[in-house]
Amino acid sequence: MNNQIENGDLRVFVAVVRKGSFSGAAEELGKSAAFISKRIGILEASLGVRLFERTTRRVVITDDGEQVYGRAQLILEQLDDMVDDVSERRREPAGRLRICSSFGFGRNVVAPVIAKLAAAHPRLQIRFEVFDRLVDTVAEGFDLDVRIGDSIPPQLVARKLMDNHRILCASPAYLAQHGMPKTLLELAGHQCLAIKERDHPLGTWRLHGRDGEETVRVSGALSTNHGEIALRWAVEGAGIVLRSQWDARGYLEEGTLVQVLPDYTQPANVWAVYPQRLAGSGRVRVFVEFLRRHLAQE
Repeated sequence: MNNQIENGDLRVFVAVVRKGSFSGAAEELGKSAAFISKRIGILEASLGVRLFERTTRRVVITDDGEQVYGRAQLILEQLDDMVDDVSERRREPAGRLRICSSFGFGRNVVAPVIAKLAAAHPRLQIRFEVFDRLVDTVAEGFDLDVRIGDSIPPQLVARKLMDNHRILCASPAYLAQHGMPKTLLELAGHQCLAIKERDHPLGTWRLHGRDGEETVRVSGALSTNHGEIALRWAVEGAGIVLRSQWDARGYLEEGTLVQVLPDYTQPANVWAVYPQRLAGSGRVRVFVEFLRRHLAQE
């Protein structure tokens, strides 16, 4: 047994467990599956145990692997915390930062901020991923999730970055042809562009009006899992869309979209969400403040 274990191999191992496959870990880490397999083999030789049972379709963690996984997570967390503490004293954030967000907001808003952050703090190593689903921040190994929507698990730290809400919109051409709805019930007779995106259930719109929250079921010929596609369809006259104010603002200002039923909105504030163990992290704090200042300027 060789006791010289590399921290990089522990990161590879944790990624394989989290993703459930060598290929998934390879994609996350930007390496080849052959590299992942080699490093796992070296780690197993160093520890003198078998970490995974391999089949043609998947890898299954062994009992020894489960024990190593818990220790490996703790070691890597302590290593990251050490780098964080040292960089905090030097007033220069450093270390790894894994960030995720939704498709549209992540691409249009978060990604440009990350590029500016990396230029301002070159000692940070940032991995950014976007999803069309809610992410289990802890289980999937992310340090921070930039999330739209106010439904946040209580075990996570949440800092509000920006007030936001979703609004109903349609193009002038669509409204000229189909009429402007006067009540929520009238939406049932309209082409509504449903989106299955993160916390946005397909075909169910929960809206806040003068009498509190109301729920309406909507339908239409078109639906998607990508908000930007639905917004483009709305601009082209395909129907009514429920979309974040930040996303629709430009179209409303130029007149290609018109707000529908303005008394009804859906709260969708923007939050930075991260695990409790990172509540004092300097690198997380720097990113949150950086993004908050950017959104304030916008």
